[in-house]
Amino acid sequence: SAPEFFTSIVGATIAQNDVGFGTIVGSAVFNVLFVIGLCGYVAKGNIELTWWPLFRDCTYYICSLAVLAAFTFNQLIEAWEAAILFSLYIGYVSFMFVNKPLNVWAYQKTGTP
Repeated sequence: SAPEFFTSIVGATIAQNDVGFGTIVGSAVFNVLFVIGLCGYVAKGNIELTWWPLFRDCTYYICSLAVLAAFTFNQLIEAWEAAILFSLYIGYVSFMFVNKPLNVWAYQKTGTP
């Protein structure tokens, strides 16, 4: 979100500390656990869940965190590393444009609804 983005920018550039890394990872964990849980809590009826969204998002999240951890090993993000991380984000957004056909394909391959 925008507040987290600006908090990370200020923390990383002006304050010169690692608040940006904690903000990114903490925000993602909060979004996964609290926001999704709250949506289920306030839903009017049952929510039909399937394996595809969980598989898709967890796989991409694990891969992204692995790349982030590898890049922050030396406590410094280079411009080319930032470009790769940004391209991972663009890749996920692009993936979501073709999510529906891939969803159908995955269900056909596995025989699940």
